[in-house]
Amino acid sequence: MRRVKNLVIIVLLCFVAPALASLGVRAASSQPGSWRSADWTSSGLLPTATEDSRAAIYVMTARTGGLKGALAVHSWIVTKETGAAGYTRYDKVGWGSPIRTNAYAADGRWYSNEPEILLALHGEAAERLIPNIEAAVSDYAYAARGDYHIWPGPNSNSFVAHVLRSVPALGIALPPEAVGRDFRPFGEFVTLSPDWRNLELSLGGYAGLAFGALYGVELRLGGLVFGLDIARPGIKLPGFGRVGV
Repeated sequence: MRRVKNLVIIVLLCFVAPALASLGVRAASSQPGSWRSADWTSSGLLPTATEDSRAAIYVMTARTGGLKGALAVHSWIVTKETGAAGYTRYDKVGWGSPIRTNAYAADGRWYSNEPEILLALHGEAAERLIPNIEAAVSDYAYAARGDYHIWPGPNSNSFVAHVLRSVPALGIALPPEAVGRDFRPFGEFVTLSPDWRNLELSLGGYAGLAFGALYGVELRLGGLVFGLDIARPGIKLPGFGRVGV
């Protein structure tokens, strides 16, 4: 009984309390009433495609709409070939054919929330990796109508996480508030990166563990993350994401 009590206390302190605090902060903020009234326009965060002729890759996130935004972000990938007149944006959404190309501005706001750049890669390195990204998008297993599940996945973050795992040279992982990034079909319990520096254990996205250079140490429960960032010292809290230097 003592072990059960201690486990309940850990869950309450590490997961429930931060999640409720983030929900409280979100509830007190002003949000659009619906997707129709939300702002989806360009944030101006990226330069226009013609300003820089170099190839480019961006991985981006923004808080999602409503109270969901207290706990989760939406993520997407943007590419541009050398000399291209425009960007190509890849998202997964929850309606119709889920994988969308250029459905929104490359740096568009998401439910009125400003985007953040997680990765910006330019020049020859980007040119070399764009075909790999395109192949990963094409190979994604959950691209048919009905293949979107908000929780535990496969959702928008599951899609981008798949691309990042398929192209490890990008060298990043989605942030802890990208709920759904740890989704795996049952049977794929262990994921080891090609360089053996990152290990993930997953029970269908419902629970799991992660260790490594990209993740530090993470305890995952119901899509939420509590953990320690070792490379850049900090703590990871449900809803709030990484807090640290």
